[in-house]
Amino acid sequence: MAGCCLEFWFEFASSYSYPAALRIEQLARSAGVRVLWRPFLLGPLFQAQGYASSPFVQFPAKGRYMWRDIERICARTGIPFRKPSAFPRTSVLGARIACAFQDEPWVPRFVCALFTANFAHDRDIGDDRVVADCLTACGESAPARIAAVQTDPLKSRLRTQTERAAALGLFGAPSFLVDGELFWGNDRLEDALAWARGEHPLQR
Repeated sequence: MAGCCLEFWFEFASSYSYPAALRIEQLARSAGVRVLWRPFLLGPLFQAQGYASSPFVQFPAKGRYMWRDIERICARTGIPFRKPSAFPRTSVLGARIACAFQDEPWVPRFVCALFTANFAHDRDIGDDRVVADCLTACGESAPARIAAVQTDPLKSRLRTQTERAAALGLFGAPSFLVDGELFWGNDRLEDALAWARGEHPLQR
């Protein structure tokens, strides 16, 4: 099905967004689906749902399950994993960069590098130096990219995109949108790709 695409909505603090980010490009390429990378912030969405923090923090049993589940997912898929010493870690700077340049070809590499820094190397992705290291590893000029998102209009794009996520009805990450059809969670990635290819077992 030529020209089909999938919107990949993710948050750098999201544990389940990590394996989704590292898996999506290869799976989408095999499926003939174009991926549109859409970073946003979960904080405002969680606040609207009445959460003061991540549900995995507020409900310890859920958090313990999540970490074991992530271990299983990463072991099965060959993705490196090391439980971060702090959670949740977010990177507003990294998200602003990924949002401002989201359609440029280097952004998927940058996103995966930043996720890997947090969930495989236990680095603080809220530290501008870690963001800079990930940009440099992708062959980008860290000072130029960081400076570009310090002022509008690029700075405000992340806020606008987060507002759009809320308007679309997103409530967690990772989320996948295909022509208005919402799929939530790393374990729904394959279903979302199938839908993008025109495999619709249910009609809207």
